[in-house]
Amino acid sequence: MPSDASTDTAHPATPALQKVAIVTGPAGAGRSTAINSLEDFGFEVIDNLPLSLMPRLLDGPPHSRPLALGLDTRNRDFSANALIELCDALSRDERIEFELLYIDCDPQTLLRRYSETRRRHPLAPAESPLEGIEREMDLLGPVRNRADVLIDTSELTPHALRAELGAWFAQTPGARLAVSVQSFSYKRGMPRGMDMVFDCRFLRNPYWEATLSKLDGRDDRVAAYVAQDPRFEPFFGKVHDLCAMLIPAYVDEGKSHLTIGLGCTGGQHRSVTMAEKLGKMLAEQEWQVSIRHRELERDKANRPIQTAGK
Repeated sequence: MPSDASTDTAHPATPALQKVAIVTGPAGAGRSTAINSLEDFGFEVIDNLPLSLMPRLLDGPPHSRPLALGLDTRNRDFSANALIELCDALSRDERIEFELLYIDCDPQTLLRRYSETRRRHPLAPAESPLEGIEREMDLLGPVRNRADVLIDTSELTPHALRAELGAWFAQTPGARLAVSVQSFSYKRGMPRGMDMVFDCRFLRNPYWEATLSKLDGRDDRVAAYVAQDPRFEPFFGKVHDLCAMLIPAYVDEGKSHLTIGLGCTGGQHRSVTMAEKLGKMLAEQEWQVSIRHRELERDKANRPIQTAGK
C-alpha cells in the first residue's frame, strides 16, 4: 500500500507566491502616504532601497508578509529603463505576484503644493520647483506608462488616497474585489496586466466628424454618436454580461483585483465611451470600480505647466 508520504509527493502543494509592490511616482504626489498606508495594510515596507539590490532581496523563499518597495528618482542608481526591466522580470517570475503602483498627480497641482509648502524640489534644489517637476515628469514618463495600478491624487485627500489604496491592496479577510476598467490605443500597444480585453475598433469612429474629433469619449455628444452604431448596444450588452458572470467567479477564486481593457485606434473616443459606460454600470452594481483612460492621461501629462502670469 502506498504511504501517505508518497501520496503527498504525487500531489505537491502549490508554493505560496511572494506578493511584491513597487511604489513610485513624482515627488509631492503622495508616495510616502501610500507607503505608510501599505504598511498599515500588513505589507513589509522597505523605502529607497537601491534598485540594484532589489533582485537580491527577492531571492530565496517567500517572505512571511507581502513586500512594498518604495522607489523614487532620488535613489542613487535610479534609471527608468532599469526599473522597467526589473518590473518585466518580476512579472515573468512564477514565484512572484508583482505590481507596479504609480502615485501620480497633475503637474499644476504639484506646483501649487510646492508653492504652499515652500519646499525645494529634489531634482532642482537650486532652481524653481517648476523646473524640477518638468524634469521629473519627463524622467518618469516611461515608468508611468508601465504602471499596473495608477492612482491620481490631484483631487484626493490623504484619507481618500488611503481608501483607494485599501480597495487595491488591503489584506483583510473578505476584502472586496477592486475592478479597474481601462481604455487604450492599439497604436501605442496593449497595456500590461490586462485580465480581459475587448476591441472596439469596429464601432463608428467620431474622429472623422469635424465637430467631434477634438472631443473625447467622456463627452455626451461623442457617447451619443458611438451609441448610434446599431452594433453598439448588442456589443456592450455581451461585454457587460460576460463581466457580470466572471467577476463573481474571480471573487470566489480569491482574486483581489481585476483589470478590464477596452481598446480602439486612438484611445480617445470609442474605447473611452465603452469604458465609462461599463465602469459606471459595474459601480451601480456595487463593485469597487476605478476608470482609467491611458491616452487621455498621457495627453494631460504632456501639457505645458501653466504658471502665474502666463
